[in-house]
Amino acid sequence: MPVTIDYFLTCVSPWTYLGHDAAREIAARHEATLAVRPVNLGEMFKVSGQVGLADRPAVRQRYRLIELQRYAEMRGKKLNLRPKHFPTNPALADHTICAILADGGDPMDYMGRVFASVWAEEKNIAEEDTLSPLLAEAGFDPKVVIERAKSPEIAAIRTRNTEDAIACDATGVPSFVLNGEPYWGQDRLDMLDRALSTGRGPFTSDV
Repeated sequence: MPVTIDYFLTCVSPWTYLGHDAAREIAARHEATLAVRPVNLGEMFKVSGQVGLADRPAVRQRYRLIELQRYAEMRGKKLNLRPKHFPTNPALADHTICAILADGGDPMDYMGRVFASVWAEEKNIAEEDTLSPLLAEAGFDPKVVIERAKSPEIAAIRTRNTEDAIACDATGVPSFVLNGEPYWGQDRLDMLDRALSTGRGPFTSDV
């Protein structure tokens, strides 16, 4: 039976960048489908009790920098710890992914390019001039995708994704949801891999 894993993300997240290729590899190995679902992380934070980076205690901010270096080294990813264009508004980039999906395209390679633009290449993904060449490199018509990304219909998709993420307790990004069980963070990919390997039923909080 085909397996689908909801993949909740936002383009500006370093953890999404670090886990993207690993998530693709796991899904491919298990012949599972990653259902890509960009979200509004700020709206998720309102429910989860999390706060933005600047509002976190200094000790958590310092530890985050250590963890980023650990996972960048482990995943073999170039990473600027303090990129020039972070934070930045990910809405347009997220919406281009929604637009590609709405028209039946596969955004996975494009997504990897967008993530790397922030965290390895010092580019601002809030700007059309950044996204246009990335779209072209991935085989899409930039003008068509960006115009579609600005439509209310596409914005509504990200809103629905956000509502669905909140409903299944996916409290941050990236989150992967398999059979209703959320796995929050790219550091939970080994647990997702194990669940796929064993075929066990989902764990729930309703115990």
